[in-house]
Amino acid sequence: MINVLVTLDFDDDWLAAVTVPGVRVRKHLARGAEEIPAALLAETDVLYTNTAFPRRGAAPRLRWVQLDTSGCDHVKGTDLWDSEVDVTTIGGVSPKPLAEWVLMMILAHAHHLPHIIGLGHWPDLDYRWNRLMPRMVPGSTVGIVGYGRIGQEIGRLAHAFGMNVIGMRRGGVRAGERFSEVADETPAEVVGPDGLPGLLARSDYLVLTVPHTDETHHLLDADAFAQLKPGAVVINGARGGVVDEDALLAALRSGQVGYLVSDVFAEEPLPENSPFWSESNVLITPHVAGFAPGYHDHVRVLFTENLRRLVEGRPLLNLVDRKAGY
Repeated sequence: MINVLVTLDFDDDWLAAVTVPGVRVRKHLARGAEEIPAALLAETDVLYTNTAFPRRGAAPRLRWVQLDTSGCDHVKGTDLWDSEVDVTTIGGVSPKPLAEWVLMMILAHAHHLPHIIGLGHWPDLDYRWNRLMPRMVPGSTVGIVGYGRIGQEIGRLAHAFGMNVIGMRRGGVRAGERFSEVADETPAEVVGPDGLPGLLARSDYLVLTVPHTDETHHLLDADAFAQLKPGAVVINGARGGVVDEDALLAALRSGQVGYLVSDVFAEEPLPENSPFWSESNVLITPHVAGFAPGYHDHVRVLFTENLRRLVEGRPLLNLVDRKAGY
């Protein structure tokens, strides 16, 4: 019997639907591993959690941890990260809503939506013609840093609006099978990390969907912003640590970055005294871009499939590559 412990508040129907022969699923709500009874943790083979990472030796039977996030940077530095236990993510569950969020922000900027919302009056024709004329979306270029499942779905939608798409991703194909609900890859210009300067110089819209790793920490720094096409719009749906926020703020104030949309920041919740709240050319959303309608159903399908694979001895989907950091 494989014992599965879920520390998140999924309802009884969700737990009952995770049915795999030879598997028993139980729930114990816990924010940290210290909140799990030692006897329960000791007999756990599979753990579905976000933050309850057991210390070395506390879960001798543990074989696999399923994270309820698409990123895994919060696991680094824990005993779990340094162990031989398999770790998987829910990557592939939310490419579509996150891609829609990106396109919503591109269109909102192009059609001056934030400006219009703040008007509070009906402006005259001269104002409307000169200040509210839409920016051209067809023919503009979107540079997508992190051209994986999410990036490809963004590229597909952007292509449908007539945009040129440049995607940056690491060379080669990642080992391991991946869970994905996105369509086939849209024709796009794809570059490796050495193509980042050219991507920055050509992008009217720069979209970040790259995982936060040691390699991508502060990938967008002062030098990168200096290479960016002047006045470009930066849209961050990745992680706050991918951007040097001091350099970003300076680029915003100089006009090198024309507009910022960010769903993520290095410190969350974003403090009330953060200067980003008071910048006129910034739109903030509170880490909601990846929220997916039907999320519980999607993750149940993924988790159940991985349980079947575990029982059958097949490779798990979305297995974290600790060397790559995601």
